[in-house]
Amino acid sequence: MKILFACIGLAVSLSLHAQKEISLQSPDGNIRSSIVVADELTYSVSCGEKVVLAPSAIGVSLERGTEWGQKAKLQGVTRRTVNQSVASPLYRNTQIRDYYNELVLRFKGNWNVEFRAYNDGVAYRLVNRNKAPFRIANEKVEYRFPEDWMASVPYVKSGKDGDYPSQFFNSFENTYTTAKLSELNKKRLMFLPLVVDAGDGVKVCISESHLENYPGLYLSAEEGTSQLTGRFAPYPKRVEQGGHNRLQMVVKETENYIAKVEGPRTFPWRMCVVTTSDQALASTEMSYLLASPSRVSDISWIKPGKVAWDWWNDWNLDDVSFKTGVNMPTYKAYIDFASAHGIEYVILDEGWAVNLQADLMQVVPELNLEELVKYATEKQVGIILWAGYYAFDRDMEQVCRHYAAMGVKGFKVDFMDRDDQQMTAFNYRAAEMCAKYHLVLDLHGTHKPAGLHRTYPNVLNFEGVHGLEQMKWSPASVDQVKYDAMIPFIRQVAGPMDYTQGAMRNATKENYFPCNNEPMSQGTRCHQLALYLILDSPFNMLCDTPSNYLREMACTRFIADVPTVWDETRVLSGKMGEYVVFARRKGNAWYVGGISDWTPRDLEVDCSFLDEAPYQATLFRDGINADRVARDYEQVQQQVNRGSKLKIHLAPGGGFAMKLTR
Repeated sequence: MKILFACIGLAVSLSLHAQKEISLQSPDGNIRSSIVVADELTYSVSCGEKVVLAPSAIGVSLERGTEWGQKAKLQGVTRRTVNQSVASPLYRNTQIRDYYNELVLRFKGNWNVEFRAYNDGVAYRLVNRNKAPFRIANEKVEYRFPEDWMASVPYVKSGKDGDYPSQFFNSFENTYTTAKLSELNKKRLMFLPLVVDAGDGVKVCISESHLENYPGLYLSAEEGTSQLTGRFAPYPKRVEQGGHNRLQMVVKETENYIAKVEGPRTFPWRMCVVTTSDQALASTEMSYLLASPSRVSDISWIKPGKVAWDWWNDWNLDDVSFKTGVNMPTYKAYIDFASAHGIEYVILDEGWAVNLQADLMQVVPELNLEELVKYATEKQVGIILWAGYYAFDRDMEQVCRHYAAMGVKGFKVDFMDRDDQQMTAFNYRAAEMCAKYHLVLDLHGTHKPAGLHRTYPNVLNFEGVHGLEQMKWSPASVDQVKYDAMIPFIRQVAGPMDYTQGAMRNATKENYFPCNNEPMSQGTRCHQLALYLILDSPFNMLCDTPSNYLREMACTRFIADVPTVWDETRVLSGKMGEYVVFARRKGNAWYVGGISDWTPRDLEVDCSFLDEAPYQATLFRDGINADRVARDYEQVQQQVNRGSKLKIHLAPGGGFAMKLTR
């Protein structure tokens, strides 16, 4: 019996000796992560005294059957603190503070795990030091929450419940479902970002950054638990041309692994943003900071700006002497409108290239593209061309070389609708090729931003959002106004978005209906104006027809005047899903905008962000009858200073937009 107890004691001693716990905390000490190296590698996260993430496993399964992360052998630990300023010249602030504590764990088998703790979250990534190629069968990603908290998540739309292969083919566009973790649909994949409400004002936003040449992360709920588990699209084995107008490559057969690894490399950062206020959540810069630095040495040629857009308004013009559509008179009218109002670009959306050919060198006979580009150039307007994914990818360099030489300024590439390893690699190849020919790039039909806009600043925008285009066909049961009040706290955490606001036809909740050729927005006119100040969008559309803008010149002048990149951004107040107020500065001018859900509310705007100078405010606010006629607004002028506290009433689905100049 003594021998037995001695053996048990020795085993316990060896087990405790083998288990190592290493801690990391944010620079301000409020966020802490505990990393445990034992039979499995886990980490947990606390905010103050609250545990927001219970021990969650990290690991990799290789195709040959070996597991890394199980009984991993720790060989060394290094720490450092970084406190620097990072340039972000084409984004929401010209400079961002990059302040974190870092922990690097070096393991036997040529693997590292890097952790960073910021004042607003924790992130980790795997690092492979092996030189020999191998394949990853799966990556273990877990988020084990200690309680059954509420979560706001976007489900993928495509595929039947539980049919994971088809769910990986999706547009990354959906509104949010809010439910307890245990009540989330176990058969549907969720894409990122998503938010878990830990109570007491604490929210946890999950996303990823530096998603390069690796499949994007999805999450699925686990039956009977408060756990979310990572899922990844398998590597495509066989793809076929098809999908929308034969512009997509549809995966028909997959491999039994998710990624090929050719040698030493880093993997994507797994972000866990943790904030104690909704304002801080809408202000986080973690995704940008975790991205790889710019690979474009000279960015002077990159011109963000606003875009007169043809597709949403169905090429509609009225009071003209020609038949509108994809033709020279229509596009010259769009160019004239843009030129007259200082709008930097006009886009030629789907229709300028011959349909069903997936060949961007075949232009429809109704257009003389070279003449049109020359006409636009003379009017100081840039032309952007829409491109289906396969048509662009199949002959990328020739397309970029040809149209750059013609004078085209960039591409809007659409219908990727995947984020497997092949597709995330495409996004980087497209960004690099466009940079080579001094072309800007708008990645439509793609996943959420994950740092690419820092690495290639010519990538100005991403879709991955349930944008205003949905109002062309969505039934009244879709609550876009509620969604608008959520995306600054969820989707926008990942980066800029191609939401395409600017509707001049506006509808109350009772009056809205879908209309393809004369679409409308949900919510008030001032809600639409405010979105230009709420949403990060360096390449920002004017979605409505020039004819409608010409009838609404006060609103048009405001939109045309609004910058698309900023020197400084502040979130003044907000509550996820209810309302938010942003203040942004460009030079000496400030712009302030706020939006609400369908609840009317009175907001107070504290102007203490201003300097000592007096300011003249031009304010667009909901009109007295905006609850009945959503286009009703009032424009007022008043003087303000840093001591001013402006009281503004927002109608249901309302908003306000204000410019302040010295």
